[in-house]
Amino acid sequence: MTQNLAQNLLITAAQHPERAALCFQDSAITYAELDSLTARLAGKLTDRGLRPGDRVGLMLPNVPEFAVAYYGVLRAGGAVVPMNVLLKEREATFYLGDSGARLIIGWASYSRAALIAADEVGAECLVLSPGSLREVLEEVEPLGSVVARDRSDTAVILYTSGTTGKPKGAELTHSNLAINADVAKQLFSASPDDVILGALPLFHSFGQTCGLNVAVSSGASLALIERFDAGRVLSLIEEHGVTVFEGVPTMYAALLNHPEREQFDVRSLRVCVSGGAALAVELLRGFEEAFGCMILEGYGLSETSPVACFNHPNRIRKPGSIGTPVEGVEMRLVGDDRREVAPGEVGEIAIRGHNVMKGYWRRPEATAEAIDEAGWFYSGDLARVDSDGCFYIVDRKKELIIRGGYNVYPREIEEVLYEHPSVREAAVIGIADQDLGEEVGACVALKPGAELTESELREFVKANVAAYKYPRVVWFVDELPKGPTGKILKRAIVAPVALAEGGAA
Repeated sequence: MTQNLAQNLLITAAQHPERAALCFQDSAITYAELDSLTARLAGKLTDRGLRPGDRVGLMLPNVPEFAVAYYGVLRAGGAVVPMNVLLKEREATFYLGDSGARLIIGWASYSRAALIAADEVGAECLVLSPGSLREVLEEVEPLGSVVARDRSDTAVILYTSGTTGKPKGAELTHSNLAINADVAKQLFSASPDDVILGALPLFHSFGQTCGLNVAVSSGASLALIERFDAGRVLSLIEEHGVTVFEGVPTMYAALLNHPEREQFDVRSLRVCVSGGAALAVELLRGFEEAFGCMILEGYGLSETSPVACFNHPNRIRKPGSIGTPVEGVEMRLVGDDRREVAPGEVGEIAIRGHNVMKGYWRRPEATAEAIDEAGWFYSGDLARVDSDGCFYIVDRKKELIIRGGYNVYPREIEEVLYEHPSVREAAVIGIADQDLGEEVGACVALKPGAELTESELREFVKANVAAYKYPRVVWFVDELPKGPTGKILKRAIVAPVALAEGGAA
């Protein structure tokens, strides 16, 4: 069956041509204009030889150009490879090389990594800057139709790291994303009357599905902010009459604790959506009381498009719970043998439904390990479920660190640490942080006779990974704790109290 996620834009543009699709700074783009711009970009990509299924990297911040590029690539039949604008050259090179992307579209103020990566893998690089898009597309013949794709064809490849090895590309199909956007639209009761605030990164599955794709499928307006700033968000809520806010717990804490919060009129808010990490019950209650609106907390992963489980507005909401599986999705808890655990026991979350990815890009073994023959995806997250079927996250089976809503994978940082000539052994762990949820910590043993300061090592890692990933907390030990087989025992590693409480810049 043919399906292209971009078809949602054409439908909405036909129904609501003059409705503001995107609001950014002091300007707005209507759905008719967004439709036209994506048609021209699709035409340009086709002229450059883009064929159905070809991958295109997007290294763009939360600006209208992201939406144009995203739907333009899909419209031309390509597959989008979203990339964090904070990636360094080595990271961007891996993303492009592994996905086999023929082109990357970058943003001028973050273009260095995109240009170097493109040159390294032999791809083209189209750099956009504020106001340049219309000039770039001015002489282009628009692609009026949408290239037909099969519903099982890959629409987006989202890279997600594991605790071992290189990042893996989760292949999300046109069907995965279209259905997941529709499910989220129903959850949030999104309509053309809504204004959704796009503070979540569009390169991430949460912001992409729940923000951009929900807005386009429902005809709502998406108000964009390039980087989260609590004061600016409060101003935008008042200025645009924002009705739906989506964020991670650290954003809610920043908004609630902003010293000038009460000066802003936020009465337009009707629902808020939280994900990416557990939302403290105290924070949820405090925010709802102060802002006079309901927070719906949910759960998902890049591999599940991402929405899998949510608190529903028309059901009892339980603070601390991620709710129940969304429509068309099953969840169960299993033990190490992947058999369902007894009621009341903690188990690994397994997910099955329309939202589960096609697989990991060109990694059949990793796909077979993550998804069994019956279609169950094993998340690596531990949870319990109560008698009402509500799930509660208990811990993460994997060693994933969530810093301010961003995923940091220890193995990736450890590999960089080991590249330093003075490092003998290293282990990266998450350290509880009141503001960010978790901070990245590195416990390091140096080679005999080596001289190195914590600051020097921190700067070394900082130069090789995105800014949110490098360890702010670094300490040296003579020897890392190990088990009988010589494997480093991360559960036995504890940061010195002074560092864990104070951190480092």
